[in-house]
Amino acid sequence: MSQTSQSESPLQASSLPGVEIIARVRRLLVVCLAAAAGYSIFMTSNKGYCPGGVTADGSFTDAAGNLTDTAPLCVSLTLHASPLVFIAIAAIAFSAITMVLRRATDIPSAIRYLDRAAAAIAILAVVSVVISQVWFAMIPITDWDGTGTFFYPFPFGSVELTTEPMSVG
Repeated sequence: MSQTSQSESPLQASSLPGVEIIARVRRLLVVCLAAAAGYSIFMTSNKGYCPGGVTADGSFTDAAGNLTDTAPLCVSLTLHASPLVFIAIAAIAFSAITMVLRRATDIPSAIRYLDRAAAAIAILAVVSVVISQVWFAMIPITDWDGTGTFFYPFPFGSVELTTEPMSVG
């Protein structure tokens, strides 16, 4: 068995042809996992609004302050990660590996394909979080009157809308 000197890196110690490409594929997989985990963590948000309220004697009021017989509807929006972003991350990784197999003519060109894919995945995750969080924050939930439409950050995020009567107590 030969021993490597301390100045040699593990990549230089390997005699496997294409070890640089394998290292970049490993890096691409790590970027995919980190991007998916970061995207999932930073894509959780929630906000809610109840137009109206309860008077001192326990009666319900609507958003204009008028007495009503029924409890006003409250709206709750929850932002989640979109499955489409996870599919895009996987598609970018698989297409990069396919491009390396089909089009790369040498090690530097293969490394370029893999590096570009890693950068695209990282950019996709960051841009998706920023667009979704900003868009979610800008949803005019306080203008909601029980009707109408909210526009969600599709395909960057998934929003769940829940309405329920105001609870007292």
